[in-house]
Amino acid sequence: MDLEPVLATTAYFVVVLSLSAFIAWLLSQLVGQLMKQSTPIVAAQMRRIVFLVVLAVGVIFAIESAGIPSDILLLVVGVAGAGAIVVTRQALENFGARYFSDVYVPFKVGDSISVQGFSGKVIEVNSMATILLGDDDRLVSIPNAALLREVVVNSTPQAWKEVTIPLSVGSDVDLPAFESALLKSVSKLRLRLDKRFPPVLTTKARGPQSTELALTVMIRRPEERDALVSEINKRIAEAMEAARGRKG
Repeated sequence: MDLEPVLATTAYFVVVLSLSAFIAWLLSQLVGQLMKQSTPIVAAQMRRIVFLVVLAVGVIFAIESAGIPSDILLLVVGVAGAGAIVVTRQALENFGARYFSDVYVPFKVGDSISVQGFSGKVIEVNSMATILLGDDDRLVSIPNAALLREVVVNSTPQAWKEVTIPLSVGSDVDLPAFESALLKSVSKLRLRLDKRFPPVLTTKARGPQSTELALTVMIRRPEERDALVSEINKRIAEAMEAARGRKG
């Protein structure tokens, strides 16, 4: 049996797959740079989506390059994907809304809010729903997607002062160096912050690929909220870039 064609095809498959992975990584980094001014956790999710989509296209192209028909594979993947989206649509909607509610819906655990005719204190915000404890000690579960569609009233005194910015730090970033640089950089905005409350950076979750953090600041004027968030996002990106590759 002549192994040369088999080895050549295998080598070509590996090269195409490796090149696809590199292009996927490169484009994901480009998306990260283009979204530098946006919320870090949203930018991180967009980088992951771009990487997976480009890699999937590369895998299909590599299979076709190896002489293996991909029509059936595309059909199976398409049907399976469509079925998964239909079955999990509500769950995905709530899960995705969780990230956007962190940024665009101004409330946190401990605040008193009203939404969809229900009122209570927020006692939990998970990936699917926000849990309220009503005045009558009843629990109310509000789907996260509803928080982006409905009017949310936060009746907590001076709730506008606190701004929490979620961010995702990759495993290639020196976390202690990033935290130190970020807090030092944000502290320079003290004239626009409530000096009684210094910026606080807390860890929400740790994983092998990334660490989820939350930066909390107290602003002085409500009208400066959007401009200040944009400036802080810029400083987050700069601190992350400075600490990237320094790990170890």
